[in-house]
Amino acid sequence: MTRGAPAGSVGLPAVTTRYRCSACGNLTRFDVVTSRRTQAFHHYTVGGELRVEDEVVLAESVDEVTCRWCGTGAAVEPIVEAVGDGPGGAGGALVGSESSTARAPDGAGEI
Repeated sequence: MTRGAPAGSVGLPAVTTRYRCSACGNLTRFDVVTSRRTQAFHHYTVGGELRVEDEVVLAESVDEVTCRWCGTGAAVEPIVEAVGDGPGGAGGALVGSESSTARAPDGAGEI
């Protein structure tokens, strides 16, 4: 089976969620099980070879995430990046799991 490039297809963006294992501190190695529902055009050649073209992801869900280092799934949590974080930003900041109050640079009060 040959897969065609999904050029020009419309669907959900690629999953880019990062994870952190609070049991061992792992940030880089996880086994992720996903379920995906897709729509695709199947093109068979006269010789019977299948080429899948124009594949579109209609729905995708993460079923299970397990830490590759310590083997636990219970301690794995998604990392929510702050707005503006990305490849060049601070990245990896846990947002929403801890409450914090922004303060002025001199510490005098809230912003």
